[in-house]
Amino acid sequence: MPSNSQGKIQRLAIAIVGSGGSGVMTVGDLLLRAAAQAGWYGMMRRSSGPQIRGGEVAAYLEFSSKPIEYPGEHFDILLAIDWKNADRFAAEIGLDESSTVFSGESATELPKMVSTTGARVIEVDFKLLLKKLKGGRNNIAALGFLGALIGCPANMLQAEVDRKFSSKAMELEVSFAALQIGVDAVSDLNIDLKLSPPADSDEERWTITGNQAAGLGALRGGIRFVAAYPITPATEILEWMSPRLRKVGGYLLQAEDELASINMSIGASYSGVPSLTATSGPGLALMTESLGLAVAAEIPLVVVNVMRGGPSTGIPTKSEQTDLNLAVHGLHGDAPHLVLAPHSIPDCLWTTQWAVHLAEKLQTPAIVLSDQSLGQTLAVTTRPSDSEFKAEREVLTDVADNYERYALTDSGISPTTLPGTANGQYTADGLEHSPSGTPSSMVEDHDAQLEKRSRKLNNFHYGDDWAEISGNGKIGVITWGSTGGAVREAVQQLDPEGNLIRVMVIRLLSPAQPDLFKNALADTDRVLVVEQSYGAQFYRYLRGYFEMDDRAESFSKPGPLPISSRMLQNKLQDWIAA
Repeated sequence: MPSNSQGKIQRLAIAIVGSGGSGVMTVGDLLLRAAAQAGWYGMMRRSSGPQIRGGEVAAYLEFSSKPIEYPGEHFDILLAIDWKNADRFAAEIGLDESSTVFSGESATELPKMVSTTGARVIEVDFKLLLKKLKGGRNNIAALGFLGALIGCPANMLQAEVDRKFSSKAMELEVSFAALQIGVDAVSDLNIDLKLSPPADSDEERWTITGNQAAGLGALRGGIRFVAAYPITPATEILEWMSPRLRKVGGYLLQAEDELASINMSIGASYSGVPSLTATSGPGLALMTESLGLAVAAEIPLVVVNVMRGGPSTGIPTKSEQTDLNLAVHGLHGDAPHLVLAPHSIPDCLWTTQWAVHLAEKLQTPAIVLSDQSLGQTLAVTTRPSDSEFKAEREVLTDVADNYERYALTDSGISPTTLPGTANGQYTADGLEHSPSGTPSSMVEDHDAQLEKRSRKLNNFHYGDDWAEISGNGKIGVITWGSTGGAVREAVQQLDPEGNLIRVMVIRLLSPAQPDLFKNALADTDRVLVVEQSYGAQFYRYLRGYFEMDDRAESFSKPGPLPISSRMLQNKLQDWIAA
C-alpha cells in the first residue's frame, strides 16, 4: 500500500456519522491513532443520543501539526456511513460552502443539515465498492478513504487495522482488502484535502483520554483500592484501572450502588489504603452523606466526578459544568473538603495525582471535577508532565497511652493510627467528638473540631498549583475545567504575547484562595468569567468568595454544545476595541 503525499492544510476537522453498529467510532479511533503514528496531533470526541448504546452516533476528529486543546465549530469534512437520524447532530456539525460532504449511500435524500448549507456533496457508495469482497466492512473502507483523503500514510492505517484485528486472521485479510478499496477510491476524485506534513519532533506523545489520564494519576498518586458503580461518563476510569490496579497490588470492587461504593472506599481508607471512587452527578448526589462522614471522621478519600448534563438523569452522553454547586456546597453541616478541577486532558493526570496527595496529607475527602468533554475525548497530546506528589498520610506506629486521634494540633492535622496498632484504638464515626474520638455534644468540643477541620484546609500552603495564570493584560478572563482550552485558544489568537489579556484557570476550587485570587487580578479593569452552565454557578461562586466588584461579567452557556473559541474571540475583541 503506497504512502500518500501531503498538502498544505494546517488544521482539519472531520465528522463521521452513522447508525448504531455501523462502526463509526472504530473508524475515528483507528484514524486518530494512525495519524498519531504519522506524527500529527489530534483529538476525537464522540456523540450519541440518550440511549447510550445503539442508535445514531457521531465521531468528531481534528488534526493538526500542532497540539490541539479544544475543538472548533466548523467541519471541513463530513462522512456519513449512513444517514439514519443524522439530523440529530445538526446543531453539533457546523457546515458551510467550504465543507465537503461524502455520502456513503447513493440515491439517498440528504438531511437538511447538509442540503441547506451549500456544502459540496460527493457520493461514495461503500456497499457498491465492496460488492465483490465477501465480508468487507463499510467502515474499514471508510477508514481507508478518509486516511487517503487527508494524506495519512497507508502503511500507518494498515498497522492500526492489524492491531485491531490481529487475533482474527481471516477477518484481517478481508479488512486489508477493504482498506485498500477505500484508499483507491480517493484516486478517482479531483480533490485536495490533505494535511500539511507534521513537524519533526522528538517530543514524546501519548494517545489518551481524560478518564484514562485520571486513572493513571490516581495510580501514580498511590491509590490501591477502588470501589465503584458504573455510570456514564465515568465508567471508563474503572474499566481502565481494574487490570492495572492488580499489577501494583491493588484491588477494584464493583459495588451494588453508589452508596456502597463510597462506603467501601471509606472503609478501605480507614484501614490505611489510599482509596478512590468514580461517578457522575446522580451518583455524587447519593454520596454526599458519606462524604460528610469522611469529613467528620477525617478519613482521606478521592471521588472523581465526571460531569454530564443535568439535572436528574439529564443528558448522560453530553458535557456540562453544572455539578459545581453540589461539589462545593452539597454536604450538610459545615463540612470543609477539597474540590479540584483539571483543565485539560493531560491535566486530568496531574490534578488527580495532586488530589490523592492532598486528601491523604489533609485527611479529608477530595472531589475531582472532570467532565464528559475531558473524560471521553481521545487526544494525541504531548506527554503529561511528571509529578512527585504521592499519598503521604501521617500515621503513628508507636503510640503511648491516652491516644487522641483528633488532637488539636497547630496545623489542624492529627496523626492517625491503623487498625491493630497497640494503644491506637479510637472511635471513628459521624458523631461529633472530643479529641480522643469519644462522641460528644459539648459546645466546646463541637467548636474546637469545626475550627480544626476548617483550619487544616485553609492554612495549608497549596503553592502555585491552585491556578494556571498567564498574561499581564488589563482584561482578565477567569474559567475552570474543560473551558480552559477554549479560553486559551481564543486568547492565543487575539493576544499571543499576553500583553492585553490575563488568563486564570482555577484548579483548586475549594477551599477558596482569596488572597492569591486578589493578587492575580491586580490592576485588571474588566474581568470575564467563562463557564458551561446555564445558571452561572462559577460566576456566583466567585462573587461569594472573592472581591469582584463591578469589573466582572458572566459569559455562561449551558451544554451540550461546547463554548467555542470563536464565541470568546468575538466577545473579547469588543472589549479590546473599547
